[in-house]
Amino acid sequence: MKFHSKSVAVSLAVAALVLAGCTKKPDRPYPGSTVLGPQSTGPAVPTDASFGQNTTGLVDRGADFDPNGHNRTALQGQTVLFDFDKSDVRASEREKLKVAKEYLDKNPTHRLLLEGHCDWRGTAEYNLGLGDRRAAAVRKYLQSLGVPAERVETLSKGSLEAAKNADDATMAKDRRVDLVVVNPAAAAPKAF
Repeated sequence: MKFHSKSVAVSLAVAALVLAGCTKKPDRPYPGSTVLGPQSTGPAVPTDASFGQNTTGLVDRGADFDPNGHNRTALQGQTVLFDFDKSDVRASEREKLKVAKEYLDKNPTHRLLLEGHCDWRGTAEYNLGLGDRRAAAVRKYLQSLGVPAERVETLSKGSLEAAKNADDATMAKDRRVDLVVVNPAAAAPKAF
């Protein structure tokens, strides 16, 4: 019987320890009194004073601006076209640049990025240079209209986006300068 009394004694000791450890659950501290303070797991509910206002600090880019703050549709109809192997702005294309100047006058925080393009003929190096000359010619004409130089940037894409072995009508559309509106305030912040 000694064996049985030892096992009963051990069982009673274990039960006493288990019951002693489960006396009462501790109270959790109020979140405002902790080091981190109150935490929210969901979106904040605006107060009456801030309802309808942008309280997040995020900038509304608008539907037409991409994450880099570029809008390719605002002046899409004002694309400047060029003759084969030429970089001078034709008289028939100058009215488009007057429209672009009026747009910039109405939107003083916006700038223009002028992207020079070529058709598929010629070497990549030559076409990059020709695209650069075309963009520079458009920039110079905009400056002659009174657009400040710091509001216009140029970029040559050469024949990178040109249709290979295209027909004459397609090649005529590839010889162009696209006017891309840039809104620096709409650009996504850079992560460092």
